[in-house]
Amino acid sequence: MKRESFQSRLGFLLVSAGCAIGIGNVWRFPYVTGENGGGVFVLFYLLFLLVMGVPVLTMEFAVGRASRKSAVGGYKALEAPGRKWHIHGWFCIIGCYLLMMYYTTVSGWMLSYFKKFLTGDFAASMSADEVSGIFGQMLANPVEMGGWMALTVIVGFAVCSLGLQKGLERITKIMMAALLVLIVVLAVHSFTLEGASEGVSFYLKPDFKRAAEVGLGNVITAAMNQAFFTLSLGIGAMEIFGSYMSKEHTLTGEAVRICGLDTFVAIMAGMIIFPACFSFGVEPDQGPSLIFVTLPNVFVNMAGGRVWGTLFFLFMTFASFSTVIAVFENLLASCMDNFRWSRKKSTVINCVFILIASLPCVLGYNLWSDLHIIGARDVLDSEDFLVSNLLLPIGSLVYLLFCVTKWGWGFDNYIKEANEGTGLKMPRCLKYYFTFVLPILIIIILVQGLI
Repeated sequence: MKRESFQSRLGFLLVSAGCAIGIGNVWRFPYVTGENGGGVFVLFYLLFLLVMGVPVLTMEFAVGRASRKSAVGGYKALEAPGRKWHIHGWFCIIGCYLLMMYYTTVSGWMLSYFKKFLTGDFAASMSADEVSGIFGQMLANPVEMGGWMALTVIVGFAVCSLGLQKGLERITKIMMAALLVLIVVLAVHSFTLEGASEGVSFYLKPDFKRAAEVGLGNVITAAMNQAFFTLSLGIGAMEIFGSYMSKEHTLTGEAVRICGLDTFVAIMAGMIIFPACFSFGVEPDQGPSLIFVTLPNVFVNMAGGRVWGTLFFLFMTFASFSTVIAVFENLLASCMDNFRWSRKKSTVINCVFILIASLPCVLGYNLWSDLHIIGARDVLDSEDFLVSNLLLPIGSLVYLLFCVTKWGWGFDNYIKEANEGTGLKMPRCLKYYFTFVLPILIIIILVQGLI
């Protein structure tokens, strides 16, 4: 079966960035920034993105591009005879399935809120309790939540069934273009609000005194976590796009561009949210409820709030859906590579499986609300714990060790692949940093997540 490839470099960059750009950027990043005192957190986030995110991203891409295969086949093609690195490839596939078992539900929430603002379910006269009540009502209704989840899954696989170029690449280009226009429009509007400058100052001006109140160590580890998780590294979600890449450009240059686009969206999401929060006297450290409770309260009190709320949740829908279809493509490619299924057969089987496998997350907020799997965590939090706290950091560590140690593919092979083509090169002098320092940083993230 001939390997598919991207139609253009822009397509590769936007699809890869679309996979990275998701709920982690536009939901998690703003509230974690708020909880960790603003500007100092952002400063450390950018630093760790450069010293951790970019290198590991090039490693996933290198395995994909050198092998022209998805996770399992990629390891098999590059590992020495008798080695067992490819076992991690199966954990990558499991991680992608686990991620989609709850991510599709949260993506459905975004779609639901877009519809609610569009049709006027949120009215200017609503009280704060009425606004927060809408989120509670949605979670309590398994039919509504299941319907939005199913729509997300079916449309996502329908896009991927059209093929890499005609489906994923074409639709992602449109969505990402719309997302970038929306985010600029929303940010410019936030700047016009009274008191917006105070929000921007909190967000971007480093204040070490405020960071010290949270605990500088806490701020640094939170920034390290966010920089690491924002790129969805460690479960082969990025590796698959490396397998579709041309050899024209260096992997370091492409990784920096993708991180840049990912960071731009995260920073701009904060530019929308923080000025709006400060303008309406809302604390920016509201945690996960920031998007679905706090911000809708801001929108209903804002002139033209229905329009701005609609546009904001359309932006959120595009951000989450770009990740959904990118990971779906990974699942299809894995089935086509490992089981020799056709794209059509892979689409049907995976669509049915994800629809069924996503139901526990939907029911975990209503009919199965008493179900706690890992500790006191509900279904969604348990699934997220397995992916975010175990599979992502452990997987990234495996990719790193595979690329830099003599027991794996080896540093010389990795650096040759990473630097093939025109563009920014990965310096060979970083070998000892990659071999001894970067593994320790990833282990710190793993241990912190488990604690």
